[in-house]
Amino acid sequence: MNDLTVVTQQYADRAVITLLGEMDLHSCPRLARAAAIIPLGGRPLYIDLSAVPFMDSSGLNLLIWLHKRVKAEGGVLSVTGLQPQPEQLLHITETHTLLTTAPQSLA
Repeated sequence: MNDLTVVTQQYADRAVITLLGEMDLHSCPRLARAAAIIPLGGRPLYIDLSAVPFMDSSGLNLLIWLHKRVKAEGGVLSVTGLQPQPEQLLHITETHTLLTTAPQSLA
């Protein structure tokens, strides 16, 4: 089990969540709580995974939930900084087509 650090930033034109650590069954509730309180109002939500070396099905499910939430609010979910294992998981499950990828620097 690895702790997940979640850093949220809100800008006029977007919200950014930067993650540090592994996205797994034990750490995903922290991200879910942080994401649930961000008011999006149609703004895009960027998830920076550049410091996430591992993601299991819990992380994948959370990204799908975030995608649905952001889309329902008129925004777009973009993922940046995919490391090899999380990227492979998205391709194996064919969920990479749901998620837009974005440039590395979002701050």
